[in-house]
Amino acid sequence: MNKRANPPALASSEAGSAPQLSWWRRRIVAPLTLQLTQGLTPERLALALAIGGVIAVNPFLGTTTLGCVAAGVLLRLNQPALQIANLLAVPFQLALILPWVRAGEWLYGAAPMPLDPTALASVFTTGPACFLARFGESGLHAASAWLLAAPLLGAVFYFALRPVLRALGRRLTQRGGIAPSASEPAQAPAFAKATAGTGRSGPAAGSNSHD
Repeated sequence: MNKRANPPALASSEAGSAPQLSWWRRRIVAPLTLQLTQGLTPERLALALAIGGVIAVNPFLGTTTLGCVAAGVLLRLNQPALQIANLLAVPFQLALILPWVRAGEWLYGAAPMPLDPTALASVFTTGPACFLARFGESGLHAASAWLLAAPLLGAVFYFALRPVLRALGRRLTQRGGIAPSASEPAQAPAFAKATAGTGRSGPAAGSNSHD
């Protein structure tokens, strides 16, 4: 007798040939899209990303994750969005340490202190006490500059992100949300439910009204 091909092996080969999502889509786009389909408004999502971005570029290493968690609890913001902003801002936080210090020195009229971001990170890892003893005044300068710039940065982030997220929300509404996986039952997305709740008649209802 002829043996048929093994279906599980065929399925596994087809699954292996499926394209893999990029890091950007897997860690950034997909989680943000999921928040929208679960009912979070584009405005609230933009607000969480903006505040998370501001916290994430503060001049003190090791404080951003806890800061985002605290902001989420106190301001009732979306925690995944806050941590996504925190993740994206890692290189910007390192790059902005020296500019924050220099801006603070300018505000206080202090003489510029020779600083190296790599040295700052190295001393910080040895312990907070050693770091404060060596760079405490520079930390005060940097924190002052960051606090003054925070409202403006937050506004820029918010108004830049809001139209992008609104456009994404409209696209999800038109498409009916994210297609469920094979292992999960199909569910109507939050945007589709909101649209259905408006009580507007569909094309079929409109055609019956002319009969």
